[in-house]
Amino acid sequence: DTMTTTVVWVVEFSQEPADQSVVRGQRVILSCVVFNYSGIVQWTKDGLALGIGEDLRAWPRYRVLRVQELGQYNLEILSADLSDDSLYECQAPDAALRSRRAKLTVLIPPDNPVIDGGPEVLLNAGESYNLSCVSRGAKPPSVVEWLKDGLPVEGAASTTEVLADRKRVTTHSYLPIQPVDSDTGRNYSCVASNLAVPSGKSTTVTLNVHHPPTVTLSIEPRSVLEGDRVTFTCQAHANPPIMGYSWAKGGVVLQGARESVFTTKADHSFFTEPVSCLVFNAVGKTNVSILVDVHFGPILLVEPQPKTVDVDSDVTLNCKWAGNPPLTLTWFKKGSNMVLSNSNQLYLKSVSQADAGQYVCKAIVPRIGVGETEVTLTVNGPPIISSDAVQYAVKGERGEVKCYIASTPPPDKIVWAWKENVWEKEKGTLLERYTVEQSKPSAEGGGVLSTLTINNVMESDFLSNYNCTAWNSFGPGTMIITLEETEEVPVGIIAGGTVGSTILLFIFLLVLVLIFYRQRKGSRRGVTLGKPDIKVETINKETHSLEEDSGSVSTASRMFLPSVSFSPSNQPFKDDIELKSDLRSDTLDTRQEYDLKDPTNGYYNVRASTHDEGRPASRSTLHYSDYRSPAGTPGGAASISSSACYDPRPPSRLSHISYAQFNTFTRAGQQQQQQQQQQQQPPPNASVASDFPGDCSLLDSSSQLAYDNYGYPSHYQTYRMGFAPSSLATLEACPSYEMYGLGSGVGPGTGLGKYGSSTRFSYTSQHSDYSHSRHTQRMQTHV
Repeated sequence: DTMTTTVVWVVEFSQEPADQSVVRGQRVILSCVVFNYSGIVQWTKDGLALGIGEDLRAWPRYRVLRVQELGQYNLEILSADLSDDSLYECQAPDAALRSRRAKLTVLIPPDNPVIDGGPEVLLNAGESYNLSCVSRGAKPPSVVEWLKDGLPVEGAASTTEVLADRKRVTTHSYLPIQPVDSDTGRNYSCVASNLAVPSGKSTTVTLNVHHPPTVTLSIEPRSVLEGDRVTFTCQAHANPPIMGYSWAKGGVVLQGARESVFTTKADHSFFTEPVSCLVFNAVGKTNVSILVDVHFGPILLVEPQPKTVDVDSDVTLNCKWAGNPPLTLTWFKKGSNMVLSNSNQLYLKSVSQADAGQYVCKAIVPRIGVGETEVTLTVNGPPIISSDAVQYAVKGERGEVKCYIASTPPPDKIVWAWKENVWEKEKGTLLERYTVEQSKPSAEGGGVLSTLTINNVMESDFLSNYNCTAWNSFGPGTMIITLEETEEVPVGIIAGGTVGSTILLFIFLLVLVLIFYRQRKGSRRGVTLGKPDIKVETINKETHSLEEDSGSVSTASRMFLPSVSFSPSNQPFKDDIELKSDLRSDTLDTRQEYDLKDPTNGYYNVRASTHDEGRPASRSTLHYSDYRSPAGTPGGAASISSSACYDPRPPSRLSHISYAQFNTFTRAGQQQQQQQQQQQQPPPNASVASDFPGDCSLLDSSSQLAYDNYGYPSHYQTYRMGFAPSSLATLEACPSYEMYGLGSGVGPGTGLGKYGSSTRFSYTSQHSDYSHSRHTQRMQTHV
């Protein structure tokens, strides 16, 4: 058999057209490849055949790109237009083949966007405004974005509008803004984009924001005292420019103030009434206010009103003060220091009649001032009778019994009752001797004074009690008054006593002035030496017998006077230091004992008086004539007690402190004392002090005693002046008058206190009277 082979050629599309997008004006190619086909191939557009052949005469921009060997029949479209936006199909009629339909989309970029009002948009500050941007003719619809100074801005809203060709779309975008003063010059951009122009197209506008003036108000100085000058400065900028200024205080325009700077004098009203600066331009005006921190004293804003309330009621008193810095407010009752409240209100609960009176509302502004105001509280209650319970009259004369009634409301009825008498009328006469009268003396605060007058007071009138009773709407008030007899004192005696007392008082004051003047005139100025290495010495010298050589004064020279001790009778000091005609004196030249020189060359030489400069060298003199043994003792008369060792001295003008400046005494050792007693034996005919009991021989003997070796008799009352010594081993206890607090007790060293170890002393000299012509004092200080 013969095999027959039949080859069947299969015709098919090896490549069909696909959907494509093309931007308007660009070239696009739709692909079509038919396998094993050599027949006719044609393209259709929206079902309409475009023609056969390579050149399609009806469509000058269309052409078929044929490659026979490959079976390729591609459709080329030049400069695509919106009309090319269709469905395309490749057909092989001889093989009855049709390709899939391919969608050709023509993309159209939007027109340049437009912002309404550009390129400069005039706006008013603070007014809401919508920036509008239009993007037309885009396919697909454009996407609109807003930029502010190059940065994206959110919040825009968009709408679209399809054009007549039903293919292109117009987009409207709105951006709401509320411009402020600082937005002038800012740039807003609208950017429209789609697939045709992914980078988008944009347009930009500039804002010109008109606004009223922007004002800054300052004050200098920030805090002032009332009455000081203060300067206000109004700094402003505006668009369009500023046209003028105006000033006001507390809402009242200040005439004549038209500049940006205003200066005035501040008072307390500036603290509560602001100063305003008004600046205006073509757009509007701006008003800025400021308060001044004025420091001022209290000013009463709300004055308290008098209150009248019934007893047991509650009451509130009000007052209000202003002050700067913040004030302190206090309420208190007049005449009392008790603070009742620290607020604007004073609340009193269940008041009594004792609460009635004047209340003070006081305000204190620290470091500025104080203010206060008073308010009266009246408490309605029963009558209060405040007369004396005991009153006086003279027998046989005209007498009065007074009853003072103070109450609110005033008394409606006043009744007197005494003995068998009762008086109820306002004015009238009872019997022949009694009369009652009522008055309202202004000096008594508005109360009622009821006076029962008794003509020719008799003894029986002193035996009765007088009942004064008053009534008002709140009840009665009663007081029992007793009348007592008194003797009449003549007016002349009273007047004479008054005049005499005045004269005596005047004379007493005059004497005090004279004494003070004499003390001041004769006293030395006080000298205080604070350095511990300075020693102060006071030297008494007779100007007629002593000469002074200040350059050779020894640091050991001292003056001591036993005459500063007295009898126990505590008689005053002598009036002066005159020597009696029988005075026996021994002179000790301390320069021979201590040949020391002044290391300061007299720099610390202080003198209490400057006359008689040509006096001899410093000497210490002992005066004993006033202390000789009294008559009746051995050498005179019978023995005497310890209190008779010293004769009392007559009064003295020298003060205690003046004598205290003379010396400080300590007691010598027992051995040294015995040696001094042996050297001080008196002449045979002289009175020997050793015959006396005790240690009085120490006083009636003459010796060259060292400063620290003089002691008082142990059994005599003495007055020690100045600092007491530290060692009194042989000195027995005795009463003493100390210029410093030295304590008390018995035994050696008792009463010395913290001054017990003092052998040198410094002091502040007090004013004393050294006016006697025969004596002068000098103070020397040695370092």
